[in-house]
Amino acid sequence: MAEKTNANIGFEKQLWDAACVLWGHIPAAEYRKVIVGLIFLRYISAAFDKRYQELVDEGDGFEDDRDAYEMDNVFFVPEEARWNNIAYKAHTPEIGTIIDNAMRAIESENKKLKNVLPKNYASPDLDKRILGDVVDIFTNNIDMSDTETSEDLLGRTYEYCIAQFAEKEGVGGGEFYTPSSVVKTLVSILRPFDNCRVYDCCCGSGGMFVQSEKFIEAHSHKRGAISVYGQEANPDTWKMAKMNMAIRGIDADLGPYNADTFTSDLHPTLKADFILANPPFNYHPWGQDKLKEDKRWEYGLPPAGNANYAWIQHMIHHLAPNGKIGLVLANGALSTQSSGEGEIRKKIIEDDLIEGIIAMPTQLFYSVTIPVTLWFITKGKKQKGKTLFIDARKMGHMVDRKHRDFTDEDIQKLADTFEAFQNGIQEDVLGFCKVADIQEIENQDYILTPGRYVGIEEQEDDGESFEEKMTRLTSELSEMFAKSHELENEIRKKLGAIGYEI
Repeated sequence: MAEKTNANIGFEKQLWDAACVLWGHIPAAEYRKVIVGLIFLRYISAAFDKRYQELVDEGDGFEDDRDAYEMDNVFFVPEEARWNNIAYKAHTPEIGTIIDNAMRAIESENKKLKNVLPKNYASPDLDKRILGDVVDIFTNNIDMSDTETSEDLLGRTYEYCIAQFAEKEGVGGGEFYTPSSVVKTLVSILRPFDNCRVYDCCCGSGGMFVQSEKFIEAHSHKRGAISVYGQEANPDTWKMAKMNMAIRGIDADLGPYNADTFTSDLHPTLKADFILANPPFNYHPWGQDKLKEDKRWEYGLPPAGNANYAWIQHMIHHLAPNGKIGLVLANGALSTQSSGEGEIRKKIIEDDLIEGIIAMPTQLFYSVTIPVTLWFITKGKKQKGKTLFIDARKMGHMVDRKHRDFTDEDIQKLADTFEAFQNGIQEDVLGFCKVADIQEIENQDYILTPGRYVGIEEQEDDGESFEEKMTRLTSELSEMFAKSHELENEIRKKLGAIGYEI
């Protein structure tokens, strides 16, 4: 076993470096689709091959029976889509068409993948000689003889590639990838259990679900122990999440199509035990004008210029009794008083839903450099009327000149601190953590910035960049001018009705 483990060290990077032969030949977004599609195709074909051989060895003639594969959670792969066929024709001019047809054949046999798989391999923009070289890499660099081990291996490769895509694509990368250490921190603190419902209302590539499954498997040795629900607005990212779930063997309900969570909630009756999410920071416009009377706004109508408190209230609405939320937000949400956000935050605090706030360091994300905060919102808190504040801004380490990451020890320290708080034994640590009651939070004008509580002087800044601040202020000013115009017209009408000339 040790020998196999050693052989796999650096596997993901080896595959990534080799597959970079595509770089420069097609746009980055198309490159992502090409590689992700091949990773998916390589894995499901290998899993099929293993199950096929098992059925042949059993000798009952079920090797071509689709149901014999589905019952073992294995995708049925038609002959023309099997990897040996693709590998054999890797260096033919038709290789792009062959792969596209393989994707169509798999979709035809597996209805839940309909219109999900990429079919851009025959594009004239993709050099077929280069594509053949990449197919060779996938053929020769991945040993799929043990599919149970390989499932984890390929899944790790998939996650590694997603991280690399996010870095290469810069700001756009954040739309589909949340750094693994951030997700692990959320999951380690929330600790999802067997037979629970896990929901992500802006699920990206599905990393929250993968880490939840990993956590449960590590603690109960059971796969498939959770029910997964998600939604994603971006069509390419939604497809990536569907493939990611298939690679991992996670049966997830991500809706029949991509859709905007606010205007088209695909899980309207869902009450989840755990909600994990990294919603788009300071997202706008989010459709407030169409949703002013929506039942989700229990604590107040969120402003049109920023969706942060729309996301928070959407999640609270979908939370089961005793359910828990872990989400990532830009720091501005901790202290903003704009357009009623402060009053919404006050009501949520007074309803005793805020269990914990963790201030995170900068440079964790590929898409933004601003600092972010982890919010933990819980119904039925163990420590009534109390909130744990943690300042983790100095934790972690720089992995390169641009990015910071958390170690497993960092994550465990945060999880242990949270667990001690929930058990009522966590003592305040100056500069790191503080347990505050609602009266203390009221004394701070319901501002949730951890530095105010743990004893470190913190610059009163909302964490927004200059560009984000100007965008938000412009949106707020536009909203104020519109309201002013409406009021002016109303005054004119009333004065005119009683005989005043205007």
